[in-house]
Amino acid sequence: MSKGERVAGIASFELSAVDLPFRKPFKHAAAERTSSYSLFLKCVTDSGTVGFGESLPREYVTGESRASAFAMLRDDILPRLLDQRFESMLDVENFLNQCDGQTPGWVAAEVPQTAAWCAVDLALLDAFGKAFVARALSAEPATLPADFRYSGALSADKGWRLVKSALKQRLFGIRQVKLKVDEAGDVKAVRLLRRVFGRNFDVRVDANMAWGVEQAIHAMRDMARYGVQSFEQPIAAEDIEGLARLVTETRLGVMVDESLTTRASLQRLIEMKACTAANVRISKCGGLVAAFNRARETLDAGLILQFGCQVGESSLLSAAHLRLAQAVQPVTYAEGCFGLFLLREDPVVPLLQFGYGGRPPQVPQGNGLGVNIDENVLARWTVEKARVE
Repeated sequence: MSKGERVAGIASFELSAVDLPFRKPFKHAAAERTSSYSLFLKCVTDSGTVGFGESLPREYVTGESRASAFAMLRDDILPRLLDQRFESMLDVENFLNQCDGQTPGWVAAEVPQTAAWCAVDLALLDAFGKAFVARALSAEPATLPADFRYSGALSADKGWRLVKSALKQRLFGIRQVKLKVDEAGDVKAVRLLRRVFGRNFDVRVDANMAWGVEQAIHAMRDMARYGVQSFEQPIAAEDIEGLARLVTETRLGVMVDESLTTRASLQRLIEMKACTAANVRISKCGGLVAAFNRARETLDAGLILQFGCQVGESSLLSAAHLRLAQAVQPVTYAEGCFGLFLLREDPVVPLLQFGYGGRPPQVPQGNGLGVNIDENVLARWTVEKARVE
């Protein structure tokens, strides 16, 4: 980490609610979306450097809507951040590490806030990384593992629509895919995918809390007959005892997603033996620094680690995702860098999109998060703005 020559502060913030349009609707048990429903946060330091953060609040994940996160940032968080001063990039990272995905006491801990804080975390890392000429979350090794690959994702479609999407992914060389399901009877979809993909293909299932415990037990056993070994958030996020029961009774992989947002939630899951795997997403966990902490704790507990993404992330969050993957390994499953596979327009330069077979794009090597925002593109899809200075 390089040390700045003087103390650096914040001159202003600009908060934008943004709807980046999708190429086609994406559906799962908890929602169906046609746009990203995002927040972008522009941070300008007192030396004039500019950085951006991004988050995608989801009520069914963290309890935050975009409107509530927007209001919290505008009224409770950003005005207080204007008083912060940093002497180096290490100073910035230490501050974010102490916050660990939540405000430093500015909002009551029980109030959902991790999605809102993610925008802050990334904006500070990007802006002050550029100010102090340092990369966010600098890590060794400087390259990703040679076998690191991104998974494909399949919407909760049925019949020919599902087959067509699956064939496209197979032809693109994808070897791992996650199927969104919304009914316990979707074992038919799993059977169909196995016919499309063949035996030597890793299919996992994400129910997005669609099932009850008894439904989940039967569905997991039925789907396991077709080679599915990983089941993401099969039941309600708050039913920790039910998740523990699934682990014990099915002896299959139970991955938590919506159940995990903070350090406390992950520790409870570990203590209750309520999962075998964890999906760490930067946006829901409170940013890059907190996601790094959750990832390390997941591996230390002997759990399988997945790096996930919110549907509709731009290449800004993809840049953070790649930095996280450099810093924490082994990652068994990775989702992200969808770029223009999903979005009609991405406001970030360079575009970060996985290639044939799920090969990751080159990790940006610039300061901060290593990418830049085309503000004209961002403005085209902005539906609400607020300035704090």
